[in-house]
Amino acid sequence: MGLTGKLSAQIEYKSSGDVFHELFKNMPHEVSKMSPEVIQGCDLHEGELGTEGSVLVWKYTHDGKERVAKEIVESIDEEKRSVKFRVIEGDLLELYKTLTATFHVDKHGDIDLVTWTLEYEKLHEDVEDPLTLLGLTIKLTNDIENHHLKA
Repeated sequence: MGLTGKLSAQIEYKSSGDVFHELFKNMPHEVSKMSPEVIQGCDLHEGELGTEGSVLVWKYTHDGKERVAKEIVESIDEEKRSVKFRVIEGDLLELYKTLTATFHVDKHGDIDLVTWTLEYEKLHEDVEDPLTLLGLTIKLTNDIENHHLKA
């Protein structure tokens, strides 16, 4: 069993993938309104929304506990409709040396697909793979979709 790993989940997204991308790129502070069980807040700590290098602080619930993660926006790709976040402070770094979360939106015919990928390096062998964190990204995506479908 290695210390590094990669997990992915692909979710069929019935709302607009462009809106999903724009939300995380330019309006992450709005996510808590769409998925309050998962995200309680997102504040811009440094930089400018919608730009690489900006730093966000997320308040979220994971495994029934309130958590905090400070993340830097490593990359934004308009063509691939993707955003990559790297955790630089917070609870997750108690378990992982590195952790990045990337999503991208693909078009498959008339269907948009949101793919989340977690890449990580565990601090030691006893640390579990972040499967529950991947589950959190799936719930978050479904909550956002349901919010937009009701609007």
